[in-house]
Amino acid sequence: MRRFFLICLLSLAALPAFAKGERAGEFDYYVVALSWSANWCALEGDTRNSPQCDDSEDHGWILHGLWPQFHQGYPSYCQTAKRPPSRGMTADMADIMGTGGLAWHQWNKHGSCTDLSASDYYDLSRRAYGAITRPAIFRKLDRTVKLPASVVEDAFIKDNPNLTRDSITITCRQGYIQEARICMSRDLEPVPCGRDVIKDCTLKDAVFTPLR
Repeated sequence: MRRFFLICLLSLAALPAFAKGERAGEFDYYVVALSWSANWCALEGDTRNSPQCDDSEDHGWILHGLWPQFHQGYPSYCQTAKRPPSRGMTADMADIMGTGGLAWHQWNKHGSCTDLSASDYYDLSRRAYGAITRPAIFRKLDRTVKLPASVVEDAFIKDNPNLTRDSITITCRQGYIQEARICMSRDLEPVPCGRDVIKDCTLKDAVFTPLR
């Protein structure tokens, strides 16, 4: 009996290892997540000494990520035969993503599910970021303010007439405005967000900090 179990264990060890995650390329739409850098720095980045939070960087709305999404839920860490990005590729995304480290994480968790090469995923991410007009009014703040989260959504819709309230949601974290999340098709056209994505922050006094 002991010999039988040993043979079974050796047979199992010879089997190929399978990566976790869904199959790449199977998703319904994208979420373009834009994070207000100064708020992220106040909540988390400063304690990490993130280079994104250096006063010289002048980051406003940065691209947190381009996320493949199902109508309910989302895929992550997908099985893919695509090669991971080089360090140079991730570093080149820091101008709109804050750091190369974030660019790497986004590829690993989300980009792997697009069935795109790393280069094409970053190119699409940059196109998605460029397709959205980030309201200039927030760059003009000279002090920390408290405002209804709905004001941030209004500003995005005003500057992006193709957006509807069904295709954008504003999130908060620990009392701060966190992100604007815009739902887009594979062709980067606005689409209605799934019910699990549309969870607007309802705060009337959300904190919004000025550029560093």
